[in-house]
Amino acid sequence: MTAVVTTAGEVATRPPRRANPVRRSLNRAYRRSRALAVVTLMSPAVVLLVLIYIVSLALLVFAATKKVDDFTFQPTNETTTDYVRTAFTNWKFVWVVIRSALVALTVTGLCLVIGLPVAFYIAKIAKPWARRGLIVAVLMPLWAGYLVKGYAWRALLRPAGQGSDGGFFNSVFGFTPGYSMTAVILALTYLWLPYMVLPIYSGLERLPPSLLDAAGDLGAKPGRTFVDVIMPMLVPSIAAGSIFTFSLSLGDYITPRLVTDGNFTMIGNLISNTLTSNQPLAAAFTLWPLIIIVVYLLAMKRAGAFESL
Repeated sequence: MTAVVTTAGEVATRPPRRANPVRRSLNRAYRRSRALAVVTLMSPAVVLLVLIYIVSLALLVFAATKKVDDFTFQPTNETTTDYVRTAFTNWKFVWVVIRSALVALTVTGLCLVIGLPVAFYIAKIAKPWARRGLIVAVLMPLWAGYLVKGYAWRALLRPAGQGSDGGFFNSVFGFTPGYSMTAVILALTYLWLPYMVLPIYSGLERLPPSLLDAAGDLGAKPGRTFVDVIMPMLVPSIAAGSIFTFSLSLGDYITPRLVTDGNFTMIGNLISNTLTSNQPLAAAFTLWPLIIIVVYLLAMKRAGAFESL
């Protein structure tokens, strides 16, 4: 009971306020089940993702089965599988997909070759006071605009001719890959390198120093320690970084257009070029990167990539 002083100076009592039974039951349920609290918290985000991504993908597949009117070039209500069959059987289109996957794999390999020693130096060799500055230096290219970097690489790789002396490569080294597949690989490697360095650096930071000391005490030389001790523990981090570099390279269509002057086609360019004339066929082409990314994600999951993301 709670005492209350009235305006007349009398002391009155009133019963304590009772909690809402429904609210009390909910509080008790959340305290007993942590999973219920997590599900309630994550449900809005999950529902939003399902509506945006899953439903969108389903609509994309549905659009690939629509027939195009020969006069207006607009999708109709008629259903056909011709466009899906064309996207998966026409060797011209399949070769573009294979070439795009090879470019993405090459970019991922180059990012690993460059990013692994860089991350190792920052995490294990550089002085503690210099590590933050080096991490900022690695992230600094991400601060510049995407198109700015694309046009910068276009200027660097410009071949000589048509009243031009060429770009930086041609002027300094006397050679430039020009507007070719090599230019695409170089530009994409530069763009996505930080996404490989950071996961590897994070994995090296989690590596216990006592493990390296133990390997040294057992007589292992630095090279063997790196191969037999460090690399196996870095596989999840490398796999996590490769997800970014591979997927971003596979789906990029702006950089190939910029640095090759439209002379090199990847799957993103193929979709973009087809979209204006045949939307269902473009939707059918998008099934290729979806399948490739799903297969790649499943492979990287087996390597423990999701544990390092």
